[in-house]
Amino acid sequence: MRLEPEMTQTLTLRQPDDWHLHLRDGAALASLVPATAAQMGRAIVMPNLKPPVTTTEMALAYRARILAHRPADSTFEPLMTLYLTDSTPPEEVAVARNSGCVHAFKLYPAGATTNSDSGVTDLRKVRHVLEAMEREDMVLCIHGEVTDADVDVFDRERVFVDRTLAPLVAEHPGLRIVVEHITTKEAAQFVTDARDGVGATVTPQHLLVNRNAMLVGGIRPHYYCLPILKREEDRCALVTAATSGSTKFFLGTDSAPHALHTKEAECGCAGCFTAVSALELYAEAFEAAGALQRLEGFASLHGPAFYRLPVNEARVTLVRRPFEIPSEWALADTVVRPWRGGTHTAWSFLRSEAAQ
Repeated sequence: MRLEPEMTQTLTLRQPDDWHLHLRDGAALASLVPATAAQMGRAIVMPNLKPPVTTTEMALAYRARILAHRPADSTFEPLMTLYLTDSTPPEEVAVARNSGCVHAFKLYPAGATTNSDSGVTDLRKVRHVLEAMEREDMVLCIHGEVTDADVDVFDRERVFVDRTLAPLVAEHPGLRIVVEHITTKEAAQFVTDARDGVGATVTPQHLLVNRNAMLVGGIRPHYYCLPILKREEDRCALVTAATSGSTKFFLGTDSAPHALHTKEAECGCAGCFTAVSALELYAEAFEAAGALQRLEGFASLHGPAFYRLPVNEARVTLVRRPFEIPSEWALADTVVRPWRGGTHTAWSFLRSEAAQ
């Protein structure tokens, strides 16, 4: 990574990857694929479509639809995932591994978030699938929240870490696990202390703001995501983990677009659309922590190492000048509002360069 000292600073790093992304499907791909491909070399694509992507055959078909919308001059590669259900057959794990295109299974506790109704109701029902994943060295990505009605929404991740994640990690010592979009100091500490093969992604919104940004002075629906924004002490713990240089933490935007009218509704959807400004937002968070020199590791190196993939050879550059995040972005026949749309970041994404 190069950080130039001139008054107009530039920051050059290997092209990052997004290890947690929602691209939706159908006409929405026309604007969502280019948004991510402009900055990222690869992305782990979430399978929570309707119907969910539960088989390798479905994942390969979805991948083809994504690639049909990849810009002509882009080498962006979608890394596919399968949606884990109570009835997933263990044999599907080997099929997925042998495809060369499916890189993980996604565990949604049933009812935890958008399109998670088909998710796992009891880990005992997928024990044989998890054992097969250990044998095949397939990554398990986890939405880490309990869904019990008696657990406060702000405590669902913390309870999941104690009640579900810790036993899972212990019972499957060879299973590589990514705890996605961590939001609490407890999750950050657990991953830090966990055995090798346990990692976590962190979103830009959880690094930059706490729940006050969503609730103080009026409800801001475009700040609503799941897991929900937490306390300032949690945000600080996430910043410490992400900027620590630990290879266990890496970039995952969880960019999740919803049409404007479904966010600004009586029962608004959960998700922040950050794909159009991801690198600028992460640079802002790392600079605020005095850790710009560690951005490349978090964004470009730690994720490939965890997934056992090569780093990208291309490089990208950020320049220190204001970038105005668009207020609206096309989404099929409607629009989505990017997170913090209409405001400025201090850094602007500049260009991609051939590897040098």
